[in-house]
Amino acid sequence: MSQHHLPRESLPPSAPTTPATVTVFASPASWIESEALAQCQQVAALDGMLHVAGMPDLHPGKGAPIGAAMASTVLYPFLVGSDIGCGIAVFPIRLKRAVPERLAARFPDLDQALDPVRDADDPAWAVVDGDVPAGHLDGLGTVGRGNHFVELARVDTILDVRHATRLGLDAGDLVLIVHSGSRGLGERILRAHTEVHGAGAAPDPAAYLAVHDDAVRWGSLNRRVLAARVAHALGAAPAAPIVDQCHNLVEVRDGVYLHRKGAAPGDGRDVLVAGTRGTPSYLVAAHAGPEANHSVAHGAGRKMSRADALRRGRAKHTVEELRRTPVGSLVVCGDRQLLFEEAPTAYKRIEQVIADLVAHQLATPVVSTTPLVTYKTPDLGSAAGADRRGHRGRRGRS
Repeated sequence: MSQHHLPRESLPPSAPTTPATVTVFASPASWIESEALAQCQQVAALDGMLHVAGMPDLHPGKGAPIGAAMASTVLYPFLVGSDIGCGIAVFPIRLKRAVPERLAARFPDLDQALDPVRDADDPAWAVVDGDVPAGHLDGLGTVGRGNHFVELARVDTILDVRHATRLGLDAGDLVLIVHSGSRGLGERILRAHTEVHGAGAAPDPAAYLAVHDDAVRWGSLNRRVLAARVAHALGAAPAAPIVDQCHNLVEVRDGVYLHRKGAAPGDGRDVLVAGTRGTPSYLVAAHAGPEANHSVAHGAGRKMSRADALRRGRAKHTVEELRRTPVGSLVVCGDRQLLFEEAPTAYKRIEQVIADLVAHQLATPVVSTTPLVTYKTPDLGSAAGADRRGHRGRRGRS
């Protein structure tokens, strides 16, 4: 565990004389960019900041680090960012046969939002219990862009029998892994703040938290809707999630605002730490304490910018090579640029991230999962996509 302090001479004049501590839970073998460490130090210098915990998937973000949990007596909306409520959920699914080629063609168009009138008979509505948070229907049932995905995966290795049994998981079981956020709602909330206050503190924390909580609930509901849409399309019955943890949110804990940006709650929770579409993911039982701000990593973490991944990927790979991964899974993605930007090589090694969590006693690995089909955005060039082309309604925000 390495601890870094911001040098006093680099502090702004109005900052406290003793900056917050910064602890990064990564080994020397981990890929941690100096820019990400610098961003942690900049956050540590903010008024009211107490402690910044960097996860082993730490990487630079837009003005604030991603893969960090930041505790402060002051609430800063920009530390959570625009995709409030983003998280990862895991749903059991039962299928008679799991042939990736056949299943990939059956995924629905998850760029097309569910419309209450046009899609009134869609069975996925059954998971909506009561009103949709904030009345936000724009983008409901859509996955989004960037690193968001819906993945059909197989439980590969049981790493802790006791926890796996508790979760009802066995080797060979199939699961849907859904990574998505608040589809424009969180962006609207952050913009309303930044247009007046920029990167400053929330003048009325209770008011911000009220709309923030709506976005967190919306993100969780959307993951359930997405899983239901895919389950029905694959001929399976939807199931309740066995894991659903948000990793972009503010938690009020012991009178302190705990901001998480790309960090999952780790205080006795089960968390899916996502790999890439060509590597395993790991479900862990988290038991992180106060030094880690009660948080764990949420994924492999980027090691290349999108521009670098696009440039390097085009030099090394063809589109078809990226649609069939090294583990034999298929990627459904009609956006060629996104294929390169989200290539497995653009990310850190998930095995190193998990090893760091274990070495720092933050989590216990429970099972590993191997992707079969990873859905990013519909492939309208395929036969299945062509069938859908005439049935596309208004698109959700990306």
